Amino acid sequence: ASAPLRLAANRMGDVLISDRPPSPARLSHTSEKHPRVTLTELNVLRRHRELCDVVINVSGRKIFAHRVILSACSPYFRAMFTGELEESRQTEVTIRDIDENAMELLIDFCYTSHIVVEESNVQTLLPAACLLQLAEIQDICCEFLKRQLDPTNCLGIRAFADTHSCRELLRIADKFTQHNFQEVMESEEFLLLPVGQLVDIICSDELNVRSEEQVFNAVMAWLKYNVAERRQHLAQVLQHVRMPLLSPKFLVGTVGSDLLVRSDEACRDLVDEAKNYLLLPQERPLMQGPRTRPRKPTRRGEVLFAVGGWCSGDAIASVERFDPETADWKMVAPMSKRRCGVGVAVLNDLLYAVGGHDGQSYLNSIERYDPQTNQWSCDVAPTTSCRTSVGVAVLDGFLYAVGGQDGVQCLNHVERYDPKENKWSKVAPMTTRRLGVAVAVLGG
Repeated sequence: ASAPLRLAANRMGDVLISDRPPSPARLSHTSEKHPRVTLTELNVLRRHRELCDVVINVSGRKIFAHRVILSACSPYFRAMFTGELEESRQTEVTIRDIDENAMELLIDFCYTSHIVVEESNVQTLLPAACLLQLAEIQDICCEFLKRQLDPTNCLGIRAFADTHSCRELLRIADKFTQHNFQEVMESEEFLLLPVGQLVDIICSDELNVRSEEQVFNAVMAWLKYNVAERRQHLAQVLQHVRMPLLSPKFLVGTVGSDLLVRSDEACRDLVDEAKNYLLLPQERPLMQGPRTRPRKPTRRGEVLFAVGGWCSGDAIASVERFDPETADWKMVAPMSKRRCGVGVAVLNDLLYAVGGHDGQSYLNSIERYDPQTNQWSCDVAPTTSCRTSVGVAVLDGFLYAVGGQDGVQCLNHVERYDPKENKWSKVAPMTTRRLGVAVAVLGG
């Protein structure tokens, strides 16, 4: 036998590298290429039907495969091939109630780690992935469906998620439906809802509606789509409409006068309950319940801006943006001028900064911020008078600037801005001069 290979350095080497610690006589290596090459070669074997030990038969289509690969990827196949089931001894296994194209795509994934989910296959892929317990593919299908959500299909996607126990997709579809209810209620999917799903939607505190009147109108549109079959469910559904929150005029003139409501004793009781709540305000603390609780929808996408102001002895131009979903403040583009006492309001999804004081003089200039581009523009017409501490509000598509001061006196001036004309015009002044006035809109 030959002598073992010696890897020790000679004495000359020892002298030359005496300052360096000796390296161990081993080299560890983990190949990143090996798994990919192995999978590729296994797939080649499958394509050539070499060493295959099982055939999966789906609707007459025969898919050749290796039990060990399928068992390694799918808990369903592992239980089938390693347990005492009859299929564990069969060379050909028939699987029913699954789409053959979906099955082929999923077995391809087991060998290639690649799959394409698209609109044409997601409805067959997801149930097939659920059957084979391929959690990664289930997640990918759900992610694809999340991205497809819109008001015309969210109810269908919600039902699909519920059927296949995709809890995260169901939760997101529910949130989408609630947030976009005003558009969803106009869709055909809404009119086709089973009564149970309709109740699930309208009983939510987070239903995003301008008023409870929209919920009543949606329910009646659903009912009248098929009055003969749905009339029996009217009271069951209407109990989830928060009638005590309706306006008296709508409750009496629309709800109370509806023939379907009037012909149902339980519905009449709901109307009477609402009337008592509206007519007896002193009794309301004793009448609280699910129908008297205002809805509190989560306003997705809404953010808060802090604009200008006074800091360290001077007016500032900086603007910060707060996102309630992340609870973070971030700086955005600053205004072109420093402004304290600036009036701010949102009109047509654009933020207006009106007047103010730049630390030296009173301003009549206006700036407009577009959150989509993160840019301020100064092409808005100025107000007729310079002023700071001005109150600003939006009413019926117009921007109003109210009161303030011009450095000489407090003002009672009120001006109105028309964004279509890019023009300010004076309207009736207040009877009192007001500085630092707060302005809000209520009922027009």
